[in-house]
Amino acid sequence: MTPPAVRRDERGQVTAFVVIFMAVLVLFAGLVIDGGYTLAAKRRAMNEAQAAARAGAEVISESRYRDEGISAIDQGQARTEVKNYLDRSHPGVNYLVSFPADDTVVVDENFDQPMNILGVAGIGPMTVSGQGSARTAHGIVEENN
Repeated sequence: MTPPAVRRDERGQVTAFVVIFMAVLVLFAGLVIDGGYTLAAKRRAMNEAQAAARAGAEVISESRYRDEGISAIDQGQARTEVKNYLDRSHPGVNYLVSFPADDTVVVDENFDQPMNILGVAGIGPMTVSGQGSARTAHGIVEENN
């Protein structure tokens, strides 16, 4: 007489597999979707910083141009123009304005991009940044290459 076969209870094993598979699938979708939003936010930061720098570079110091014939940026007014532009396009964004030369404006912008799907898994917002620069020019400027 042979002993009866031991039967294992396999109920619920498929359920565990499906739960794990769905969690991995949702995390992968989160990487793709939130990663795409983060890349788009990076492009937005670069575009906004570049446009803000152009707005600042449009402000020429009239007194220096009249007195010395130099196209220099009015730094105080340029800061105001950069702030006005960024307040209209992206209120509350962090930015820094610098003037490495008399005729150049550099704007560094950064902000937090929230994670829509990965935030559920406890992954916080990503800080994205962009930099833009612009140079003022009066008349025809010949570049030396």
